[in-house]
Amino acid sequence: MAQLVELGGRSFALQHSGHAAPRPVPGGVLLPPGRVAVLHGLDDASFYRHGQNSWSPCGWRPLSQPPLRVPNPSRLVTADDPAFDDASRHHSSAVAALHGADGNTLLLGALGLDTPRLVADRDTLTGWYATGGADWFLAYGAEEDVFAAYTDQLAERFGVRGRRAGNVWCSWYAYYENITEAQLAKDVADLAGLPFDVVQIDDGWEERVGDWRPNAKFPSGMRSLADRIADAGFTPGLWLAPFIALPDSRLATERPELLLRSPGGEPVVAGYNWGGPYYALDLTREDAREHVSGMIRTVVHEWGFRYLKLDFVNAAAAYLPGRHREQVYRDGLALIREVAGDDVYLLGSGAILLPSLGLLDGLRSGPDVAPMWDNYASVDPSDATARNAVVNSVHRLWQSPLVEVDPDVVYFRSKLNLLTAQQLRWLRDLADVCGFRAVSDPPSWLTPAELEDLREYLDATPVIRRLSRYRFTVDGREVDFGPAVAADTGDQLYPIS
Repeated sequence: MAQLVELGGRSFALQHSGHAAPRPVPGGVLLPPGRVAVLHGLDDASFYRHGQNSWSPCGWRPLSQPPLRVPNPSRLVTADDPAFDDASRHHSSAVAALHGADGNTLLLGALGLDTPRLVADRDTLTGWYATGGADWFLAYGAEEDVFAAYTDQLAERFGVRGRRAGNVWCSWYAYYENITEAQLAKDVADLAGLPFDVVQIDDGWEERVGDWRPNAKFPSGMRSLADRIADAGFTPGLWLAPFIALPDSRLATERPELLLRSPGGEPVVAGYNWGGPYYALDLTREDAREHVSGMIRTVVHEWGFRYLKLDFVNAAAAYLPGRHREQVYRDGLALIREVAGDDVYLLGSGAILLPSLGLLDGLRSGPDVAPMWDNYASVDPSDATARNAVVNSVHRLWQSPLVEVDPDVVYFRSKLNLLTAQQLRWLRDLADVCGFRAVSDPPSWLTPAELEDLREYLDATPVIRRLSRYRFTVDGREVDFGPAVAADTGDQLYPIS
């Protein structure tokens, strides 16, 4: 059905495959399920690309320039949607927007599950779902207004989690997989009295990814460690990757029936990490769901962890023809939420936005931070660098009314740190803007001055005011993230109000 719609004082021609007429709602119009094409008339506008999961690149690019995407085919499997990648067309997941020369923004956003996808060229903005899908939201106006109206629609359909993580200490960026019970016991003692709310143990405690029992480096067991953290005055946190298993894990070798399989019977590779591929669990199977239930029940109700960092969760939505990927993903998260309980904080990494809403308390918003700004050997926007983490998180700040936006850790240490003072400042200011502050520096690594800097930062409750897309004030001090993202081609194509 082709017709004209009036949005923000401008007429747009659109065609949609649904039979219902567009319905006005606050801030825009609802379009019926199906395929939608909008003749935008904005010519070489700047295109907002939203990535499929936490690590997928987000940002603005002119339509006349190459699309923002993950160039590495192996990395693409982990950090985006390999079933929907296009080297020649600007493409997006869930929502896309066009920022024109007049300073206004046209937004088209999905309002349901079923893998919504969008593409744009200099004439048309198009969206569709993998099969039937749900409604679409279309809006035109000031950038901040159209994204806010979209979040209102998402909140109405999926709900909002209002819990806050507080200040988090995480073991990952100090020790990576080399953590030990003895080292963590020392760190917990050193952290006592510092203004942290959560102490979270990251990867390296488990026997094998997929086999969620403590390894030989944790002889006293995880209940003992959780009790030690709680006795020091912190909420115990733990890293898990509940929906995946390594090929040589006991789960994959002893219970291969739990793995998601291709039509040819081979385990589906859901991504690459730890030096090779990893497999996805088939969460449509009742025995696989029982396995996940038992894992969460043990971690939360037997061991006592009340903050869970759930990593690589996009594996639940691994592509197979005809599979309702996002519904399977959401059902998996709903199972974890039900077993863990409503009072356990759930942070998703590798998370997919729409099917996470109302279930996860926080979402990682970008690739892993690293103590370096850029990687001289990589131009991958999903690579682990501080700059990539900043760029992604800034471009996902509009999600803050729906879920906590986690920009990853900030640094106070000079040890093993290549970041400049300005780069460190951007990380810290962005964490304040997000309202999610995490640190991975062991107190023993910090000089007395660095330790005091850390304490003052975590004790502060700054007042944040947004001035424009990249400009904020933090307690009245102006912060501009524009230079941090400027190398991302086209971010300054048109003036940003």
